[in-house]
Amino acid sequence: MAQILLTISITLMYAAPLILAGMGGVISEKSGVVNLALEGIMTVGAFAGAAVAFSTGNVWLGFGAAGLAGAGLASLHAIATVIFKADQTISGIALNFVGPGMAVFFSRLMFGAVRSNPVPSYAQMPRFSIGEDSVFSVNFTVIIAFLLVAGLFVFLYRTKWGLRVIAIGEHPAAADTLGVNVNLTRFMCVLASGVFAGFGGAAFTLSIVSIFAPNIIAGSGFIALAAVIFGKWTPHGTLGACLVFGLFQALTIVLRQYDLPVPLQVITMMPYIVTLIVLVLFVGKSVAPKAVGIPYVKGSS
Repeated sequence: MAQILLTISITLMYAAPLILAGMGGVISEKSGVVNLALEGIMTVGAFAGAAVAFSTGNVWLGFGAAGLAGAGLASLHAIATVIFKADQTISGIALNFVGPGMAVFFSRLMFGAVRSNPVPSYAQMPRFSIGEDSVFSVNFTVIIAFLLVAGLFVFLYRTKWGLRVIAIGEHPAAADTLGVNVNLTRFMCVLASGVFAGFGGAAFTLSIVSIFAPNIIAGSGFIALAAVIFGKWTPHGTLGACLVFGLFQALTIVLRQYDLPVPLQVITMMPYIVTLIVLVLFVGKSVAPKAVGIPYVKGSS
């Protein structure tokens, strides 16, 4: 029983960053803007969270700074794709190089060589435990992630603003004729995706490893994108996919305790192998918003 609780605890810990970033992917793509920059945004958020938490000793200031840093990088994507109608895929890929580069640059500027001297955050997200031996414990990023899923679900499907976002992602011209500002809504959704992905990056440095290093995100942004596809661009579906990916990440840790006739490298690859399998099996079956990836020009149909 203790081993099961430990596995669930680790699953939730590793799923939280994916859930936060995944919600960023959902809100952006629901509005019609592909955001492939989640990886880069998470890296910037991871650095900002660690740096501010280290400098101030306040984990919540670090978490908030991560969201702001994520929004800052996402604003470049919004300006390029929404205002200047640039190709959304190219913009996202470019920011996946810009984001980590910026994080490493500022890390070296503030703290020196980042590879030999990773940036410590020291401040840790509060945790709460169940049971005397604290086998099952979760940090507050897990709670924030689940609250964000619930909040985004209510926003998208129970409010007029959320329904407008969905309408823009499906048929922006029709939404425009009803007086909805398509480009402004898309711009704000991309900024929101940056905030959420920045939080996801901070979940690593403030909850899991307590340091910033250049490779700390290690593909989690792309796994979050896969979760969005697997979850059919819905908050609850993406949540389920992130929990599945988090489980396989947890298994890579739990299985190391046993003497298995499998190389450690193969076990470590499991989350990425599962991601590829999911993309192969579901990318053709999941139906994306009809206008996703298509810049909107007023007056076009």
